[in-house]
Order: sequence, then C-alpha cells, then structure tokens
Amino acid sequence: MALSKEQQHSSSADDQQALDAQVQLWHHTFGYVKSMALKAALDLRIPDAINQHGGSATLPQIVTKVTLHPSKTPCLRRLMRVLTVTGVFSVQRSSADDGGELVYGLTSASRLLVGSSLTNVSPFLTLMLNTLFVSPFLGLHDWFQQEMPGPSPFKFTHGRDLWDMNDHDASFGKLFDKGMVADSGFIMDIVVKECGDVFQGISSLVDVAGGLGGATQAIAKAFPHVECSVLELSHVVASAPTGTDVKYIAGDMFESVPSANAVFLKWVMHDWGDADCVKILKNCKKAIPSKEKGGKVIILDIMVGAGSSSDQKHVETQVLFDLFIMFINGAERDEQEWKNIIFEAGFSDYKITPVLGVRSIIEAYP
Repeated sequence: MALSKEQQHSSSADDQQALDAQVQLWHHTFGYVKSMALKAALDLRIPDAINQHGGSATLPQIVTKVTLHPSKTPCLRRLMRVLTVTGVFSVQRSSADDGGELVYGLTSASRLLVGSSLTNVSPFLTLMLNTLFVSPFLGLHDWFQQEMPGPSPFKFTHGRDLWDMNDHDASFGKLFDKGMVADSGFIMDIVVKECGDVFQGISSLVDVAGGLGGATQAIAKAFPHVECSVLELSHVVASAPTGTDVKYIAGDMFESVPSANAVFLKWVMHDWGDADCVKILKNCKKAIPSKEKGGKVIILDIMVGAGSSSDQKHVETQVLFDLFIMFINGAERDEQEWKNIIFEAGFSDYKITPVLGVRSIIEAYP
C-alpha cells in the first residue's frame, strides 16, 4: 500500500531522528578516542614540536622533532586531524607558492601544553591520562556490584589505594608530584591575580594538606604581609624545600590544624566523603578566630553547577570530574551539598566566587 505524503514525511522525520540519536551515541562511545589522541600528542611531544617551529609547523616539520617511525607519518596526519577538529590545534593550508601543505598551529588550549612550568599543564594531563588512572573505569561495572563501604575503584583495580601507590612506586610518585605541582602553579597564578581580595586583611594562613607548598609559596610571594605555613604528614614535610618564606608543620588534619587567621584547602575536600570533610572543617574552625576578627576557611574546589551554567562544556566538565574523582571514593559537590557540610561543621555563613573556570573559591565563616 502506498504511503501518503504526510506518512512519508513522518517516516522520514523518524528516520532522521533515529540517525541523529545514533550519532549522539557514537559520539559518546568514541569520546575516549579524543582523550587517547591527546595522550599520544603529549607522549610524542607534538605541542613542543610545533612550538619549536615558532608556533606553526607542517607535518614534515613536526616529524623532524618527534620520535616516530617514518612509515607512521600517514597515521600522524590522521591523529592531527582529530586534534584539529577537536580544537587542540589549528590547521590551515599554505598558499600554492608554499606547496599547499597543511600547517598546524597552537591554539589557546595547546599553548598551555608548552612553555614555562608556571603555565604548562602537560604534567597534570599526563597524570590524568596515565593507565593507572584510566584502567579503573574499564571495570566500573564490577565495582558497582560491590557493597559499600568498600575499596575505591582504584584500589579495586590495582590492589592498593592511590596514596599507598604514590608512596611505594617511585616512578608513579614522581609523575603524581609533577602533575599536582603543574596544576597548582597554573591555578594559583590566576588565583593571586584575579582573587587577591580573598587574601586581603589576613595576617596568617595555613595551607592544610598543602603538599610541598607550591600554592602557599605563590600566596606568600604575592602577599608578603601574610605569614604562611603548610600542614602536611611528616614524610612529606621531610621532603619540603628549604630557604623559603613558608613554614612546614608536620601533623594530621584529622587530629588538629595549627592556629592561623585563615585556613586554605586546595583540592583537598573532593578526596573525602562527607563525614571526613565535616571532621576536617571542624578542626579548621577550631584553628581560626571569629568572623569579626577576620577568621575564615578558603576552599578552592569544584562546586557543581557554579559558574557558567549556560556553557554545556563547562557543566559537563564539572560532572565528568565528579565521576572521575569517584575512582578514589572522592566526590565533587553542588551548592546544597557544600552547604550541608559547611553548616554541619559549625560555620555560620559562606560565600562562593565562581571565577576559576570549572573551579570556585568558597569562603566559609565561623
């Protein structure tokens, strides 16, 4: 039986809707290829190769700077096509007089993969894309079938937790430290320039679980009137740099926090569940004076939903990182969830400043 024009139109619309749905699922399914393409570019040092040619280079020029078997040059072209379509690099064709070759260039994104340690985030991305970090997600379905509480996806996969791995595997520990230092250097450079008001009016600050003190040193340099210290476990303090204006204190944030006008928590809270976060915040509250005397806790972390909520990439990155940090049984939180733990810890008020990309400054007042 012949279909009417209306039926044909409806059938065609249904088919197009099904095809669009398939594209959406394919785009989701092959999303990991983007991550692996970026990992390959970092491992091959392609951003550095382009940078060494003044910020733009042809494929033959890139090949002279990277470790690549000549037979794989056509494959490299396909890798570069993915990385240009996804915005990591730019591409344009040179004039006919110059041979009409494709010329690849650095974008605002890939410029963060080259240059000085202060702005180069390559070590952090290399850590995030390391096999030890990626592999727990390949067996996430098995982990979901285990009763809580239980081992994190990382420990479920590797047999030991992240911190134990960091302490006992020297090569991984070095990779981890470099990644954290790179991220800290990048974000703190922006924090002290764009969020300087947060540190005005305080005379002393303790960075809780502050590692080797990269963030604290940035604060001390930008605000020399602030007496800065770092609270860390004893084995971390033993490796702390010397000859700086930062004081290092051995201790455990779950037991007590040294007294200061303000406490700084950078990338700390998302490592822990709510009960542990409340305990940490209670210890921080004991360490600071009243709100009237300038006491506060400064938290640098993700608040899911804060910031540019109209930017799909912004929101998606926040929720992706929340799922990612679950690999160590951590969690990112929305405003209500932050509010719950802040008030449960005894604080009276808080303020959110969502000006750090997907991250925010959260100030909690006693």
